[in-house]
Amino acid sequence: MTDKIHDIVIDENNRFWLGVVSASHVSRAVEEGVAQTCHGKAGPLGRMRSGDWFIYYSPRTDLKAGEALQAFTAIGRVADDVVYPYKMSEDFIPYRRNMHYLPCRAVKIANLLDKLTFTRERRNWGYSFRFGQLEISREDFVTIANEMLKVDLILNCKNV
Repeated sequence: MTDKIHDIVIDENNRFWLGVVSASHVSRAVEEGVAQTCHGKAGPLGRMRSGDWFIYYSPRTDLKAGEALQAFTAIGRVADDVVYPYKMSEDFIPYRRNMHYLPCRAVKIANLLDKLTFTRERRNWGYSFRFGQLEISREDFVTIANEMLKVDLILNCKNV
């Protein structure tokens, strides 16, 4: 299920998350309407709550041999409070969450490095991404989302 851009509502209870995943895996997640981060660990997904916002950052096009991409590649909202296992193969059963993704465009992080609090004035800005999922500020979410959605979220947000 895909939400419409004009349905965006951000309130004071929302939290904002960034997942670090290759673009090919992001495409699959968007197609299936799920989120999966940190090689399928349940813990990071369990920190999110229904209604929270989530952005994927893709350092590469593919997990191992992909080309450098360094772009925000998907944006969506957590659909419910259920984290569940999903059997992808006999020996790989990662955890997932259901999501509602918005139509968006990929945005290179290079264009936003000086605007985001978690990268601004940081020589090693990618260091925080090594955890695979991190919480970001409302300000950073709005900055990224404005670029990805080509809308001015400030007009649609409460308490920004």
